[in-house]
Order: sequence, then C-alpha cells, then structure tokens
Amino acid sequence: MQIYWTKINRIIDETPEVKTYMLDCPEGFTWEEGSHTHFALKGFNAGEKPNRSLIRHMSISTLPHENSIGITTRIKPECSEFKSILRDMAVGSEVALFKTHSNVPLKRENKNVYLLSSGVGLATFRPLVMDYLGRMDNVNQIHSLNIDSTKDFLFPDIFNALPNQKFSVQFVDNRIQYYDAVKELADDQDGLFYVVGSDEFLQQNIEILRSKGIDPAQIVLDKHPQQRSGFLPEEI
Repeated sequence: MQIYWTKINRIIDETPEVKTYMLDCPEGFTWEEGSHTHFALKGFNAGEKPNRSLIRHMSISTLPHENSIGITTRIKPECSEFKSILRDMAVGSEVALFKTHSNVPLKRENKNVYLLSSGVGLATFRPLVMDYLGRMDNVNQIHSLNIDSTKDFLFPDIFNALPNQKFSVQFVDNRIQYYDAVKELADDQDGLFYVVGSDEFLQQNIEILRSKGIDPAQIVLDKHPQQRSGFLPEEI
C-alpha cells in the first residue's frame, strides 16, 4: 500500500461548521470524479498497528485540473478526537492519503442522473457536477436534491438555485419534503439515482426507490461491491 504524504495549502471556511482542506498533489497521486480516499493525520502509523482514530474515509471534492485535493468535512463544536485535531491544523501541516478509489464515477449512458444527498454529502457530488458541466456528452440532464436545514448551502457557485435546462438544484430543509421529492423523481423509471449519506440515509432512499420500481442496477452507492450487497442483496 502506497502512502502519499502531503501538505495543507489552503483552508476554506465553506459555512460556520464546514471546512475544505486543500492539499498539494503528491507526485503520482491520481483520482477521478466521485473518488474517496483514506485521510490520515500524523502519527496514524507510528505503532505496530495503524491508529484508526486518526484515519477517516473522505470524499475528494475537487477534480484533478483544479491542482489541489479538496477534503470537505463538517466540524461541530463537540466533535471526535480526529475532527478536534483537524480543526487546529494550519496551512503547511502534513497529512497522509492512501487507498483512493471511486465507486461513483459519472455514468454517461444517455439517461437522467439524480444526485441524492444530505448536508455535506454534497461534497461527493461536486466533482461529478463539474465534470458534467465541462462536458455534457451522453448525460441527458442532472438534478441534485439535498436536505440541509442549516440554510448554509455548500458550493453556491455550483449548486445554485438558477437551473439551466440540463442541470437543476433542489434544497429542502426536512425529511418529509425530501422523501416526497425522492418519490417524485423516482417516476423516471429509466433514471440513474446516486445516493450519498449515512447508512440509515442510504437504506431509507433505497427502500423508497425500490418501492417505486427502480432496479438495483439504477442505484449508485459510494460503497465497495461487498458493502453494496448489504444494501442491495437482490443483486447477489
């Protein structure tokens, strides 16, 4: 396993509780839209076994052409040891990246794509939208649905409320409105449904999509195949 050590070059305050840590691109490090990585703090591999409390599974919120690796995360006042250390880190601090992979690349199958997320889950979808806006080939249109009661919406320069005919954005502030909207979107029996969030959030979305007749093959999760089978056992 190759570990890429790199440095924070910029810290962006996206909202009062959400920060993006922009990292230098180490030589040989590659990724694509929808990628996640293992993001580790100094000391995680100092002992005989990795210190898992200093490692988190994070989505990369940027594309390679932006020349920085973006890690976007929510840090609440009361938070874990990992988030507490991260909150106090500054530009120039070292972090490590390893095991980078994408389970949710943008599928270009001439279908409508629906991006379903909660809160900071939008960070996973930012690169997909940017990739699409840069090249719209073989995707009919994209619709993003996000539940966020804070009203401090992420990435307003991209996820704005002024849709064009091929990219539209919808924010709701409660789960009732959100799941009602999912049911409406699922009327598109040929669409592709990307879902990012907690395991409970995934299960609830899958239950609604399946009840509306959406095939498991149309549901895209940020999970490895063996993890995915726990959410969509019908595929086995």
